[in-house]
Amino acid sequence: MRAAVHTAVNQPMRIEDLADPRPKAGEVVVDVRSCGACHTDLHVLKGELPFPVPAVLGHEVAGVISEVGPDVTGLAVGDRVVTSFIMPCGQCEQCVRGNEEICRKFFAYNRAKGRLYDDETRLFRPGGEPVWMYSMGGLAQRCATTATSVYRVPDGVELADVASLGCSTMTAYGALRHAADVHVGDTVAVVAAGGVGSALVQLAAVFGASMIIAVDIDDEKLAGARGLGATHVVNSSEVDAPEAIRDLTGGRGVDVAFEALGAVPTFEIARDSVVEGGQVVVVGIAPRGTTGEFDLATIARRKLQIKGSYGAKPRRDMPVLLDLVARGGLRPQDAISRRYPFAEVQDAYDALRRGETVGRAVVDID
Repeated sequence: MRAAVHTAVNQPMRIEDLADPRPKAGEVVVDVRSCGACHTDLHVLKGELPFPVPAVLGHEVAGVISEVGPDVTGLAVGDRVVTSFIMPCGQCEQCVRGNEEICRKFFAYNRAKGRLYDDETRLFRPGGEPVWMYSMGGLAQRCATTATSVYRVPDGVELADVASLGCSTMTAYGALRHAADVHVGDTVAVVAAGGVGSALVQLAAVFGASMIIAVDIDDEKLAGARGLGATHVVNSSEVDAPEAIRDLTGGRGVDVAFEALGAVPTFEIARDSVVEGGQVVVVGIAPRGTTGEFDLATIARRKLQIKGSYGAKPRRDMPVLLDLVARGGLRPQDAISRRYPFAEVQDAYDALRRGETVGRAVVDID
């Protein structure tokens, strides 16, 4: 099969021929139809998140199951599926407690070493050299992944529309539903209107937020956010964003502010934009060593809540999201602004690096 292989920091990915992956117990192989271009992949390409090379990135996958390993139930060859970037083992203490978004094996084996849970990769060059996997390694014609990360796409839903459910949408849902528990009538700010930010805006509308304020430095991204459900937009390069948010909310600030980029300036905007007792939810993945400041007295006196959110709970939440899509309550395709053929996969990440991507870009695997 062909795969886009990351070989060195800040070097273009190369399309190479790799051996077809084979599933082991509890795993399936998916013929990839499309894969979202996520900013977390870009962190790896830039060396901001340490990861072994050579590696295949890509973790927002939509495709068709082509092979099923032993001990897999409920899935079959030919099923149209979407994957979650979190691949819960279902057995560690966090999974047992219901916290599968912070599955210990996922972080120890996959995020740390690029392997699945037998401590081995499923990807190899023709000569046998191992190639590591970021999640399932979806920037390829085929990928192997745990069955716990694979979900049937309902009839009538186009595969080309739902790849982003696996990361950006699921990340946004986890932040809204589990970290913040947004209720009807709450006011929210979404700071950074990229892929995850766009999904936060869409889902905040689904959750019934009464005011959704999108903040960014790019007017095109703000226009896109308004089209996805933002009631107000603030360009933080032109005005003091926290002050503008307080003006829009009658001087009080928002109930919840989501930081969706992983950077100090966006964190500071979110921190300074919430009402007393409000929640600041950090969703964006920052480069290692990034630190944000806050005044301890202010946190105590204003009863602020600062939370982290890594994603949703795949086995509980992905079926909910897919049902929303099937019923027309959520349209992830509306956030897709660019589609790239596989031969131009590097172009997708170059555009992301330059900040040109509005919403989500998707790579179609031919």
